[in-house]
Amino acid sequence: MAKESKKTKAAGNPYFTVPGMTPSQGAEVAALLQNRLTALTDLHLTLKHVHWNVVGPNFISVHEMLDPQVDAVREMADTVAERIATLGASPVGTPGAIVADRDWSDYSIGRAGAIEHLGALDLVYTGVITDHRSAIAATEELDPITQDMLIGQSAALEQFHWFVRAHLESTGGHLSTEGAVTEVQATERAGAKRRSA
Repeated sequence: MAKESKKTKAAGNPYFTVPGMTPSQGAEVAALLQNRLTALTDLHLTLKHVHWNVVGPNFISVHEMLDPQVDAVREMADTVAERIATLGASPVGTPGAIVADRDWSDYSIGRAGAIEHLGALDLVYTGVITDHRSAIAATEELDPITQDMLIGQSAALEQFHWFVRAHLESTGGHLSTEGAVTEVQATERAGAKRRSA
């Protein structure tokens, strides 16, 4: 089952939902989507943060690669919020609710080299995609319309993740960040690999 927010749920118990679902089913899907809304909002802000703080020889290519990702992820968040509203609930997108809803830490890297930031983003994308896939599984029978939306978003997120990983991958297919479990570890490993190249 996909992660459901422990703190913030899509506001309100819906009195109505889409045809073919009960209000309680609509509320269940809306709660699941609230977690995805929080994750996508956090992701597009994190991508913009990286866009502003990336430096070094690969600055311009990474800086310009990220803006289309920011725009696409922001659009995904909007689509999720509108689906929550369609289901009869109220999407919550205030900064305080987003912070309260997260069960992950804030992005921890400030000004850093392009490869170092990409190492950290590898882990960020891994988390978002993994949770999106869990939400896909959770909506398979409950709401195939929401599932279809999440599948389309996952395809785009996985492509963006590939763009990030291509910078970290050797010709043999190994990632410079292999085995890293924190953003700081990923940053250090990516940077060490870049310096030894």
